[in-house]
Amino acid sequence: MEISQPLAVDRKTSLMQIVPIMLCFFAMGFVDLVGTASNYVQKDLALSDSEANLFPSLVFFWFLIFSVPTGMLMNKIGRKKTVLISLVITAVSLFIPAFGDSYAIMLISFSLLGIGNAVMQTSLNPLVTNLISGDKLASTLTFGQFVKAIASFLAPIIAAWGATTAIPTFGLGWQSLFIIYAVISFLSISVLGATPIQEERPDKASGIGECIKLLGRPFILLCFIGIMCHVGIDVGTNTTAPKIIMERLGLPLEEAGFATSIYFIFRTAGCFLGAFILRSVSPRLFFGFSVAMMLVAMGMLFVCDTLTALYIGIGLIGFGNSNVFSVVFAQALNTSPNEKNEVSGLMIMGLFGGTVFPLAMGFAADAVGQAGAVAVMTAGVIYLMYYTIIKYMTKI
Repeated sequence: MEISQPLAVDRKTSLMQIVPIMLCFFAMGFVDLVGTASNYVQKDLALSDSEANLFPSLVFFWFLIFSVPTGMLMNKIGRKKTVLISLVITAVSLFIPAFGDSYAIMLISFSLLGIGNAVMQTSLNPLVTNLISGDKLASTLTFGQFVKAIASFLAPIIAAWGATTAIPTFGLGWQSLFIIYAVISFLSISVLGATPIQEERPDKASGIGECIKLLGRPFILLCFIGIMCHVGIDVGTNTTAPKIIMERLGLPLEEAGFATSIYFIFRTAGCFLGAFILRSVSPRLFFGFSVAMMLVAMGMLFVCDTLTALYIGIGLIGFGNSNVFSVVFAQALNTSPNEKNEVSGLMIMGLFGGTVFPLAMGFAADAVGQAGAVAVMTAGVIYLMYYTIIKYMTKI
């Protein structure tokens, strides 16, 4: 089948094992609904940018707390069981908004969504290494990010449908998005639970101190900060793109929200194409091209004030940012093959950048408008350019 080429499936790996894993990647994308949902909650509750940006910041705060402990948990109960636990937490978090959209309820929902996603991202990526050989890992993780991105770009479309459709949604409105994704989460639990996956047992169980100590390795630290910047740009664009359009063109949220879909459509396309490109092009070269594309896009968001130009800039960010995570993550794992669980925990902890960036962007936007939020994201792109130069010089 055509899917086997970008997935780079090993001979011992059956398609029936890969499909459940990719369904879990789809569930992993549910965390990206936070940008769309926070904009609707901001509108419903009349919140400021800094207040609304607390929601995505809260989601990614839990990556700081749970990522490394999840790496230790995998050493005790295995990767598959850890992924199943994450899916259960995710499903519960998505059912909570059915009871309302008050500030407290949404804080609880986003907190559990963040916890579930932190556990999932820490455990699912290393679980892939039980099915895919190391030299093909980057392209496979990129394909997983492609599947994840499908869930991401569907989120604003489903939310807008729920908010505006004449078809009955049981009074949930845009919150019907949460229920639809909750049902898919339970489907993922059933399918993965029935799939046999053989895992290697770790030689020893590591403690938190031993995991954190890995940050003392210069390249691991470089990767860690790179992932912080990647997710900060990702969450930042997801949240801020509609606000830029509303600020400059005066469009309502239901129309401006399509900017989020533009971002995820291009990110999805970038992930899909990257799965092929990374099999024939040097990851360093492709990474550098992607970062340069984002730098150009940030300049466009600063100066452009037409819908077409803003859409182009947002699309370039989506395409450029689509493969950053998989390349950085795969290189971090491949440099420490005997400590995959621990390195995975550290790299996913780097998703804490999804807390740091939106908070900084919210305060910057309250102070000087959405250009301030773009400036914060640009700082992240500049670091990734530095990361690219270091990789080129060291030929890692």
